[in-house]
Amino acid sequence: MSLRKYVWPVIGLAAVVFSIWLLYRELRGLSLNDMIASFRAIPLHHWLLSGASTLLAYAALAGYDRIALLHLRRKVPWLFITVASFTTYALSHNVGASVLSGAVVRYRAYTSRGLTGQEVGVLVAFCSFTFMLGTILLGGIVLVFEPTIVERFVDVLPLDASRTTGFVLLGLVALYVIGSMLGFRTLSFGKLELSYPRPRVVLQQLVIGPLELLAAAGIIYFALPEAGNPGYFVVLGIFLVSFSAALVSHAPGGLGVLELVFITGLPDMNQADVLAALVVFRLFYLLIPFVIALVVILLFERSQFSVEEQ
Repeated sequence: MSLRKYVWPVIGLAAVVFSIWLLYRELRGLSLNDMIASFRAIPLHHWLLSGASTLLAYAALAGYDRIALLHLRRKVPWLFITVASFTTYALSHNVGASVLSGAVVRYRAYTSRGLTGQEVGVLVAFCSFTFMLGTILLGGIVLVFEPTIVERFVDVLPLDASRTTGFVLLGLVALYVIGSMLGFRTLSFGKLELSYPRPRVVLQQLVIGPLELLAAAGIIYFALPEAGNPGYFVVLGIFLVSFSAALVSHAPGGLGVLELVFITGLPDMNQADVLAALVVFRLFYLLIPFVIALVVILLFERSQFSVEEQ
C-alpha cells in the first residue's frame, strides 16, 4: 500500500514533464507579445460569456452530487451540496487523481451530515459514472454528426468507422436507459450493494452530465477568436478528448496534457490565440475556484474543530 500511494503522483508528474516538453517544442516560436495581443483581442462580452459558462458548469457539478444523493435516498440541504461539490471539484481538478482526492473531501463533508462511509463511496462512484455517461453521450453525438473530427488527431481511421463508433457509444447509453426502465436487480459485492438507478435518476444524469461538459467547453469557445474557429461543435469534441486525456494522465490540473491535445486538435488556428483561450479556461475553471475552495475548507475545518471542542 505504501508503494501504491506514490504510483499515481509519480505518473502524474511524469505526464506533466513529458507534456510540457512536447508543448515547448510545439510553441517555441511564440513570444510574450503574441500572448498579450491574444488576450487583448478577446472582447469584454466574451470574457463575460466565459464567466457565465463557468458558473453553469459548477452548478451542473453540484447536480452530480444531488443526483447521487437522490439515488441513495438521502436528504441534504441544497446549499451544503453546492458548497461541498464546488469544493470537491475545485480541489480535485487541480490536484489530480480526481476520484481519490475528491473522495477525501466528500467523506469529510457528507459524514458530518450523517452519511456512512459506504454511502459516501457509492456517492463518489455515482458522480464519476455520471461524468463518464455524459462524456460517452456527447462523444457519441459528436462522432455521429462530425466524424471528421478524428482526423485532427489521427488519420488512419476511415470516417465510417468513426461514425460507427459514435453509434456504438449511443447504443451503450440506450442500454443503460433500458436497464433502468426494466429495473435490473441489485448487484452485491460483499457488504457493498449497487442498485440500478431509477428512471427518474437516469433522466437527470442524461441532462446534468452533458450540461457540465457543454458549459466547460463553452469557456474555451467564447475565448477563441472567430478567425479559423471551426465552431462550437468541433471545439466541444476536441475538449472531450483533451479533458479526458488530462484526467487519465493524473497530471495535476492536466497541466501540459490539456494544452498539448487542444493545440494539436486546432492546427488551423493561431497557436497564441488557442493558448490564451486555454489560460482563460484555467483561470476561470481551475485557479479561481481552487483559491475559493481552500478558503471554504479552512472555514469548514475550523467550524468542525469548534463543534468537537464543545
